[in-house]
This record gives sequence, C-alpha cells and structure tokens, in this order.
Amino acid sequence: MADIRFYHLQRQTLEEALPKLMERVVDAGLSAHIKVPDRGMMETLNKVLWDYDPASFLPHDMEGCEHPDEQMLYLTTGDEKVNGASVLVLIDAVASPDVADYDRCLYMFDGRNEDVVAAAREAWKGFKSMEGEMSYWQQREMGGWEQKA
Repeated sequence: MADIRFYHLQRQTLEEALPKLMERVVDAGLSAHIKVPDRGMMETLNKVLWDYDPASFLPHDMEGCEHPDEQMLYLTTGDEKVNGASVLVLIDAVASPDVADYDRCLYMFDGRNEDVVAAAREAWKGFKSMEGEMSYWQQREMGGWEQKA
C-alpha cells in the first residue's frame, strides 16, 4: 500500500511547489506518474517543469510524447502506468483507482479553491479506509512544508 501524503497549497501555487517536490523525487532516483485534471493544466505544468529554474533540469514529458516509458516524470490525464513509476502525484482532486500500485502518492491540492478542498477531504476519508501510512503537510509561512497530521 502507498504512503499517502496530502500537500495543502496555501502560500505557493502549484506551479511554484510542484517543481521542488519533483526535484526530491528525481534526486531519490524515483520516477513519477503525475495525473492532472485536464490537458490545459498538463501543458502548463509541462512548461513550468522546463522553465522554473534555468540552473536545474527535471527529466519529463507528457501524454502523447514519443517515449512515455522512458520518462522519469510523466504528466498525464490518464491512469495507465507507462513509465514504471513508484510515485503517483494527484493534482487538484483527480482520482486514481490504482493508488495501491504505487509506493507513494502525493496528493497536491489548492487550498484557495473550496471545491478542491472539499474533494480533498473526501479523498482523505476514502484513503483512511485503506492500509498504509497517511500524512498531511501544510506550507510554512516562510516556505517549505510542515507535517500537521
């Protein structure tokens, strides 16, 4: 069962927070399946992962690319685990029937969107019925993350 970590975005946007978390995934030698709600967000995050820091490189691509199985970070709207990822990233209340197939699930949600927050609360309740570790992380005022539960 996956180690499920909820990341409540309050002080930074997803576009600011996701690259830093993905740096940690890549630095650990892991790969991630990043599931987003729609193609528009997928294209936005693709650009963000290329441009967020000129001194960094996050190896990634998105749904429709030529070699999805070779991507460390794979952005998609689907559930098919094409890159052998051990980390599942769920963005803004998207669901996946395959959470248990991953070692870790990072559930990132925008705390400024009440619909997304409500969906995250329901997801938390649903995941509590599954086996595995769960944690809830909130952004610190000065940056970084603090575990709250």
